[in-house]
Amino acid sequence: MHKLHHGLHQFRTEIHEQNEEFFGALARGQNPDVLFITCSDSRVVPNLLTQTDPGQLFIIRNAGNIVPVNSDTVSGEEATIEYALEALKIKNIVVCGHTKCGAMTGVLKPEILSAMPNVEKWLAGASKSREVVEKHYPDLDFDGKHSVIVQENVLMQLENVRSLPCVARKIMKREIELHGWVYDIETGEVFIYDAIEEEFLPIRHSEDGTLELVAEQGMTR
Repeated sequence: MHKLHHGLHQFRTEIHEQNEEFFGALARGQNPDVLFITCSDSRVVPNLLTQTDPGQLFIIRNAGNIVPVNSDTVSGEEATIEYALEALKIKNIVVCGHTKCGAMTGVLKPEILSAMPNVEKWLAGASKSREVVEKHYPDLDFDGKHSVIVQENVLMQLENVRSLPCVARKIMKREIELHGWVYDIETGEVFIYDAIEEEFLPIRHSEDGTLELVAEQGMTR
């Protein structure tokens, strides 16, 4: 805690005081560009990863970047998404998974969750991803299956997002776009799902300096 207390003091005296105008604008309201849904893993830092400032990302975090499918029971995730779309008028939703995800390890090996019954219940929201891995990739070793389930879980959670009435209405009107990402912690690479190639692809600078997805360098499955 001493490190956190020191950080609080440093932020107030060095960062906040030197950027009073910026933080004053934030105090008057927020206008984020993107709803960013990702894992609670301490190694995933959305603003660092995207090089964005405070106020630009509206963030949902939980174990496994899971969004419960639409049901009669309203989840905190659904309420937050609805607020993002209706109150903040956000136009883009990103679901971002990551490599080395402990939640996805728990989905593949539910026996390690025996002392964490609530975690086990929560991760049932990713069970369909495990079914895809078991059906289509039975011969992969554990690392291979883990890579696949991270990707499949992002796609499954995007489907769950689409099932929410507040999102479905916006999609019908073409008012929002959904995006699937996977962050590789070791390399710093972010792979973005391309619906045409049906792969997670990295971003590269093209010869003219623009950014593009590179199909021949898709994430390994």
